[in-house]
Amino acid sequence: MPSGQYDFVVVANRLPVDRVGTTDDGSPQYETSPGGLVTALAPVMTAKHGAWVGWPGAPGEAGEAFDSAGMHLVPVELSHEDVADYYEGMSNGTLWPLFHDVIAAPEYHRRWWDAYVRVNQRFADAAAAQAAQGATVWVQDYQLLLVPARLREQRPDLRIGFFNHIPFPGYEIFSQLPWRRQVVEGVLGADLVGFQRRSDASNFLRACRRAGDVTTKGGTVAVGSDAAGSRVVRAGAFPISIDSRGFEELAASPDVRARAEQIRKELGDPGTLLLGGDRLDYTKGIRHRLTAFAELLADGQLEAESTVLVQVASPSRERVQAYSDLRDEIELTVGRINGDHGTVGFQPVHYLHQSFPREEMAALYLAADVMLVTALRDGMNLVAKEYVAARHDNDGVLVLSEFAGAADELTQALLINPHDIDGTKAAVMRAATMGVEERRRRMRALRRRVLEHDVARWAAGFLDALAGWVEQPDAR
Repeated sequence: MPSGQYDFVVVANRLPVDRVGTTDDGSPQYETSPGGLVTALAPVMTAKHGAWVGWPGAPGEAGEAFDSAGMHLVPVELSHEDVADYYEGMSNGTLWPLFHDVIAAPEYHRRWWDAYVRVNQRFADAAAAQAAQGATVWVQDYQLLLVPARLREQRPDLRIGFFNHIPFPGYEIFSQLPWRRQVVEGVLGADLVGFQRRSDASNFLRACRRAGDVTTKGGTVAVGSDAAGSRVVRAGAFPISIDSRGFEELAASPDVRARAEQIRKELGDPGTLLLGGDRLDYTKGIRHRLTAFAELLADGQLEAESTVLVQVASPSRERVQAYSDLRDEIELTVGRINGDHGTVGFQPVHYLHQSFPREEMAALYLAADVMLVTALRDGMNLVAKEYVAARHDNDGVLVLSEFAGAADELTQALLINPHDIDGTKAAVMRAATMGVEERRRRMRALRRRVLEHDVARWAAGFLDALAGWVEQPDAR
């Protein structure tokens, strides 16, 4: 395949823009998404003459490539059938629950797999067409596990990186996947494979040995024979982060600080304000959090009249039955807690099934005394890092699940096993009653970590490791 003109290409399920309407001539109008990945890679894209390949977010004709915010954006078309089978089906009905330790049961359908193969090939073709000779291509996440190998088949001249944003399961779980060998071989098309945690990298290396029938040594995988052109692939941990300084500045702005004070007043100036902020997903442990909170109220350890839990649950994959069932269960639980412990004019749980802009979330972080992150399994959990970055006042307590990748870094949080309801209750009580000096000491340590290890450092670290690995084969 002839080479394109871009020295740096990102391949992700979604483009880094959201469609917000149309111009006067009927052309689509886009706005840059506020996500951390976009923030990290936008300067790299501009400096390296980059292109971003991704789905625009709506089924149907994707339209022509266009330039926006210093990036060349290449839409990949998905039909309604592709969205149903590749995205909602294989990606989120099979791989997502499987990679999150089967908290919900994965489904295995050959029609979904066929769509996944077809769409991954489409992404690989688009990336190959954009990449210049010897370019760097960075493939993102579980929706595109087959892209690295399919891209290498067409363009062996490329330097290819892959980053898995979600956990990678142990082999006993991964082995359930009927297409486990194809997935491993797909990822091994990359030169460097990144994960959130060392344990994820170790799980992947074991899957390579068992499902891929290849040899591993340390953090490397030997791929191919000498006759076929052997390669050595490296796998390692590169924990992602957020735009820490940007979020800190946002939270310190006068408008956000005033909004934080207003939120507490609107809630009746509670003695203790607890906050949960998640996508509505069965991996986030929202049910476990509510169970612990309800028991603390029933036990009288938390006073219902002076304690409020605000639970933000952003809508997520509502066409998937497991998510619809989860919403019904959570709303029933919230209603029961408020019915048992609320009074006229007061309710202990404020449940918000909606998405909020960054400014409102920053104000909520600043208003909350305690942040509850009770994920049952999470690649990283950036909400925990956003809470820490927002606390420019060096106050507040983070209660953090040990099953979130962030627990490896944020060791001054109160770490919990969310399945242990009694342990979770004890941590919430400790957080609610912790003295000012200990709160500030812990938060200062958390903030040092989050502010120093931001998303720009993550991106630079991965890309530098990729460049060094490919350019220095003798060091392998």
